[in-house]
Amino acid sequence: MALLFRNRGAVLLLMVNIFLVFTGIGLVIPIMPTYMAELHINGSVVGLLVAAFSLTQLLFSPIAGRLSDSLGRKKIIVAGMIIFALSEWMFGVVSSPLFLFVSRMLGGIGAALIMPAIMAYTADVTTMKERARGMGFINAAITTGFIIGPGIGGFLAAYGTRVPFYAAAVAGVIAAVITIILLPESLAAEKRTASSSEPEIKQSLLSQLKNSFREPYFLSLIIVFVMSFGLANYETIFGLFVDHKFGFTPKDIAFIITFGSIAGAVVQLTIFGWILNRFGEKRVISVCLVIAGVFVLLTLFVSRYWMILLVTFIVFLATDILRPAVSTQMSKMAQDQQGYVAGLNSAYTSLGNIVGPVVAGFLFDINIQYPYVSAALVLLVCFVLSLVARGKKRAFA
Repeated sequence: MALLFRNRGAVLLLMVNIFLVFTGIGLVIPIMPTYMAELHINGSVVGLLVAAFSLTQLLFSPIAGRLSDSLGRKKIIVAGMIIFALSEWMFGVVSSPLFLFVSRMLGGIGAALIMPAIMAYTADVTTMKERARGMGFINAAITTGFIIGPGIGGFLAAYGTRVPFYAAAVAGVIAAVITIILLPESLAAEKRTASSSEPEIKQSLLSQLKNSFREPYFLSLIIVFVMSFGLANYETIFGLFVDHKFGFTPKDIAFIITFGSIAGAVVQLTIFGWILNRFGEKRVISVCLVIAGVFVLLTLFVSRYWMILLVTFIVFLATDILRPAVSTQMSKMAQDQQGYVAGLNSAYTSLGNIVGPVVAGFLFDINIQYPYVSAALVLLVCFVLSLVARGKKRAFA
């Protein structure tokens, strides 16, 4: 726990910031039906709102990573928190679908600024041995935010539909002020100057994505995309799948997802660092890929409630270990380009979050089992690629 309070509690403050952002993302879930009625929007528009957030996060993540390398982590984190607060406030006051989109797009920009800068900051202030634990803390905050966001939104909505967003905006401003006062800059001025002169980071998003296949961590980025695709695919369709196939209630669905997510967060906070230090990133990632692929496929063959609970728990646990393991490995390979690589990490995550739900919805309309078949196949193919890379003794994560 000493890592959390080092440097005036820097890692703990980073956890609070990223937790607030991802809690804010989840606030909208229980409230959207009311918004749909108030603003006369349909389910397609709701889906586009989700895509708008992920799209702007995708477009701005590499830029944000580059800026954190040249301007420093603290400025980018503070800017991201202010934009996040503005987006939450706007979502609370808007009365037209157009401004809902503007709000969600601002939220995507805020997340794009915050996520790579926080990942890079964590890499700056941890040793190689501590890196896995530090990334585990940050990812646990992300996971926890996702878990309790809808619950907080539902609770605060009892005092008014728009209250959750005003509360998130106030929390974002307070976190930004505390960050300005307490958080020390982790990137020395000479390193910021050196980073800004690197030619490979002065690229557009398209150029960065196109050129990323030449990097030694390219397979890591593919795994990030596959993991995000598979998890978004799984989560998007899960409620519809168990409702159509088993008649599960919303309470059943919420309990299963929450139980699996909480278990993953507990592992990240407790034994994740030991797992990576004991077995190494490469082995952990390969094992998590095959476990996730197999158990996603097993979802199609179980029928009892406790079996579905168990399968979903293992899928969530595998992906919750996989995410920070990939981030840890890439941070070790990034050297002086922590922000740049973290930005690519966030960009590939956004790509998976955009493509996963779209593909899942399309396949679900054809056959309710196809989304899980496709997700399992992609995960297992990626597992094979990881084995090939290990056989060739190439660096990957």
